[in-house]
Amino acid sequence: MDVENANCKLKVSQCTDMEILPIEKPLKVNHEIAGLERLIEELHGIFSRSHVNVQDVQKLMAGYKSDPKDWRKYAKFDRFRYTRNLVDVGNGAFNIMILCWGPGHASAIHDHADSHCFMKLLSGSLEEIRYDWPDDVQPEVLRTIKENANTGDQNCDNHTAMSTDYNDSCQRQNDSCQGDSHMNSGEEDEDYYDLKDMKEIGRTRLEVNDVCYINDALGLHRMENPSHVDGAVSLHLYCPPFDSCRVFDARTGRPTQVKVTFWSMYGKKIKRVIEANDAVDSQ
Repeated sequence: MDVENANCKLKVSQCTDMEILPIEKPLKVNHEIAGLERLIEELHGIFSRSHVNVQDVQKLMAGYKSDPKDWRKYAKFDRFRYTRNLVDVGNGAFNIMILCWGPGHASAIHDHADSHCFMKLLSGSLEEIRYDWPDDVQPEVLRTIKENANTGDQNCDNHTAMSTDYNDSCQRQNDSCQGDSHMNSGEEDEDYYDLKDMKEIGRTRLEVNDVCYINDALGLHRMENPSHVDGAVSLHLYCPPFDSCRVFDARTGRPTQVKVTFWSMYGKKIKRVIEANDAVDSQ
């Protein structure tokens, strides 16, 4: 099964026969969707199904043409760092947020906690830098693929039990990761990690209305606003949603587990940085 037909209602490691191939990006599809609210309605519609192809989500994301009047109320900038602004929680199956990048702002190198990440550029320009996994760290999806290559496990379409487990757990997991958040992990043996730079495997410049996709089988990445003058705004969809991920030291490859947070919710700036689980509780 290729990446585009993977069921993105499941975690990536549950689609164990997925070929580890990149989807050509930036993706542009001539299927017009009138307005951000309509896009969200259509996403709710396809995520009501038991199987949601990655390519179906991409086509919807690409079909919406950015219009600032649709998303301006969600675009909350901060002088010192990029912000994550919650737009919709997707009934637990996915979530949507708008990220605002001031001049020169960038995320840390990070994974996506075994979930699927879609991104569409709404304004400005961003650069995606992808990295190979450190030698001493392996994502769940690669471990699972190797294990099942030896045991002959069934493919993603036969994982009914896993799908049920996901439906039970997704309410407890409500975000994806884009960088600098509250750290919550314990220290690990520093000698375990090789002291060498992370290996860069590709760069892509994203312009307005471009769409890209990544999961842990395809590598790690960081996002950066290359402009030192202009801001940038991007639309993100994560499925299944989750509330923590790992960030990686660029010099050593050492991972740290972090909590992800929101700068605003539904267009309203909040007095404190809110964690993903709080957003689910507020629904």
